[in-house]
Amino acid sequence: MTTIVITSEEDPSLSIVRFTSELSWADAGPEVAEQQVARLCMEAQEFIVMGRWLELTSLMLTNADLIFSRVSDKDLECIFTIICNLVTKSESLDEALEMAKLISAKVTQQPNDKPVLRLKILFNLYNLLVNPYSKFYVYMKALNLAVNGKVTENIIPSFKKIDTFLKEWNIGTVDQRELFLTISNILKDNKSSAKDSFYFLTKYLVTFSGEDAHHALSEAKEEAVRAIVEFVKAPDVFQCDLLDLPAVGQLEKDGKYALVYQLLKIFLTLRLDAYLEFQAANSTLLKSYGIVHEDCITKMRLMSLADLGSNDSGEIPYSLIKDTLRVTDEEVEQWVVKAISAKIFDCKIDQMNETVIVR
Repeated sequence: MTTIVITSEEDPSLSIVRFTSELSWADAGPEVAEQQVARLCMEAQEFIVMGRWLELTSLMLTNADLIFSRVSDKDLECIFTIICNLVTKSESLDEALEMAKLISAKVTQQPNDKPVLRLKILFNLYNLLVNPYSKFYVYMKALNLAVNGKVTENIIPSFKKIDTFLKEWNIGTVDQRELFLTISNILKDNKSSAKDSFYFLTKYLVTFSGEDAHHALSEAKEEAVRAIVEFVKAPDVFQCDLLDLPAVGQLEKDGKYALVYQLLKIFLTLRLDAYLEFQAANSTLLKSYGIVHEDCITKMRLMSLADLGSNDSGEIPYSLIKDTLRVTDEEVEQWVVKAISAKIFDCKIDQMNETVIVR
């Protein structure tokens, strides 16, 4: 297998053009190949001398598909390192962005072929860019490549740095929406990340809260429903601000989704008895969203217990817990322990007086 070793003082970009051109024209015969390689090298040399970096990038990417199929991973990475480095030569941020777009388009063209290596190339390109928006653009391309190439596990660790990235990118509302929704969708397919998926979905819905976003509310309707369903299903999420969001509020009087909004309101503002009444009348609706009744009872009992702890004087009688949660005398302490384990509230059990003292 061919290995690229640049030993002369020839410009690395020109060496890559020569190498890829020879590879491309290898089957055309020596005379034709030599003529075509010479022509392409001369063209590349002209671009280098004149500082026409965008055109040089385009020329170097001409045989990108052939490169991916013919050379080793090591050589492929070397070639694209040189190509990506061209973005540092341009004095125009706009031109560097256009170069990044060309490179990204080629790298993401066949996402199922060497997806991890393609991701590595994109992140190398990301680190070479200066313009914040160019960085954001390449990062989004990396997200989509990870999804299409089924290697999202390689991109998920970067989500922990999103807040830092946002400060650096300084992107607008529309770009934020695309980012948050893409991340949420990636995490949705990762069962261990349901809580994080809900977090980014909420951030997406928050972007529709400004006055200038009112006209775009309708595009968030389906995701608002999804957020409600995810919250109801989440066994370890007991608080959220969904009721405060216009994107969710639009569902209250919606002909199709009003009952979904009502379910959210029950979970956040009422207690178990209200949920049981709702479920009795709308069991088919809950099943259509994959919501399990028994799981809802568990969550509503915990949330009802939390509500008791926040609304009463600090002491909750066992009898009130029993009636509110609809459990037996023997189960009262068991549910209090569950609430403590879930970190819903901090309390002390007074078995002697059969009360729960909320701290």
